[in-house]
Amino acid sequence: MENLGKVWDYRDVAAVPAALAPYVTELVAYESDLGAPGMHRGLPTTSLTLVLPMGEPLDVGWADESQRQRRWSTVSGLHAAPAAIHHDGVQRGVQVGLTTAGARALLGVPAAELAGELLELEEVAPDLADLPERLHDVSPDEGADEGSRAVVRALLGALSRHGEAAPRAEVGRALAGLTRGERVADVADEVGYSRRRLSTLVREETGLAPKEYQRVARFQASRALMGRAPLAEVAAVCGYADQGHLAREWSDLAGCAPSTWLREEFPFLRDLEPASAAS
Repeated sequence: MENLGKVWDYRDVAAVPAALAPYVTELVAYESDLGAPGMHRGLPTTSLTLVLPMGEPLDVGWADESQRQRRWSTVSGLHAAPAAIHHDGVQRGVQVGLTTAGARALLGVPAAELAGELLELEEVAPDLADLPERLHDVSPDEGADEGSRAVVRALLGALSRHGEAAPRAEVGRALAGLTRGERVADVADEVGYSRRRLSTLVREETGLAPKEYQRVARFQASRALMGRAPLAEVAAVCGYADQGHLAREWSDLAGCAPSTWLREEFPFLRDLEPASAAS
């Protein structure tokens, strides 16, 4: 993606009602004019992503062009590869991050079924199929904020239909341990399972094997620190053996070197999100 200079970029991190807090990691209304067509990388995180564009459908696929399609809604499960979001310079819509429990509580499907997929909302949650049309009715004058309010109302309705959901307590503890970077064997011991049983449960919850989930979590942590600390320090803090290991993981998971991402995409994101936010 060529850095063509930012004309304007507005993002509002909407307040999430307490009822949705266990299921929604972020809810962001965005309106951007980047000056010219380009491509944005959708990086792996430990959250599922729901994107609802307004004005124009979203042109998105994996970096290798697979599953590329123009969609009025995109649900992406956990993945260990970058997505490529193509745009004509202007983007407007609402993006929602979902926990794995949120997939069941709000979409009505296990997160594991969506791993590695880019799907439209109607394919995943037919009861939310009219949400893109509802956003389409929001005028530009009302702004993306009104879109975020419409999304919140729809998600609260979905929660009332599907009911609250949470992973088994031991699976939740295991995911927390993996996210902290603990050894898989130690996590298995802590929750009282064999490594094989732990692997089965983590796959059933997320669609990723424990080591792959841990790899994505470590990458997500490093991404949150990019541009805010030297690369060697980021590598040490996030548990990489050295800066070279960090660079190789970024090449695999982001499709580019950290320096490339910092040059091409960080200028559009800094000061728009907290350090802990995911892509």
